[in-house]
Amino acid sequence: MKLNKRTALSFFMIAMFLGTTLISLSDMLFGGNKNMDTIVVLVTSMGNIEIALATEEAPITTANFMGYVEDDFYNDTVFHRVMQGFMIQGGGFIATGKQKITGDPIVLESYNGLTNRRGTIAMARTSIPDSATSQFFINLVDNAFLDKTSTSDGYAVFGEVVEGMDVVDAIGGVKTATIGLFDDWPEEDVVILGAYVKEK
Repeated sequence: MKLNKRTALSFFMIAMFLGTTLISLSDMLFGGNKNMDTIVVLVTSMGNIEIALATEEAPITTANFMGYVEDDFYNDTVFHRVMQGFMIQGGGFIATGKQKITGDPIVLESYNGLTNRRGTIAMARTSIPDSATSQFFINLVDNAFLDKTSTSDGYAVFGEVVEGMDVVDAIGGVKTATIGLFDDWPEEDVVILGAYVKEK
């Protein structure tokens, strides 16, 4: 069939419309976030984890995290708390159990609309809302009870894993023990060898 220019243009416009619609549907169904344009790679002893940061939704938290990345703070820290079916936590201790000295705590951004679903990364903190510094956790499952509500301050999500969720799951499955004052410490150290921003 021979197409004239007008017909060809019509087909092109329809294709563009359908493509845009499919992308929008994908975002709604799978939680895509166009604002997550900065990707940080965590190089661990069990493989790489790529994390897309929600810089618009969580500007304070992502700037804080990036500061630690750029200062090589996470180098040689470990995932010190691994709870199967819940989350993996790291970014504050080295393998000896010594805690690293951090910067000042930041304001809690749990009101940003991002939820603690599987694969998201959030800041760990004490019982004081504005107490997060360097430690973070990655959700192994949907943990809606960690989200902000009218009765709970919640935990601030600031990104999500876009590559390496298999590595996260593998870390989440390691054997743990009570070592000293620490519960759920991996029997074999899972080390963050380094962290860097992935070039676009």
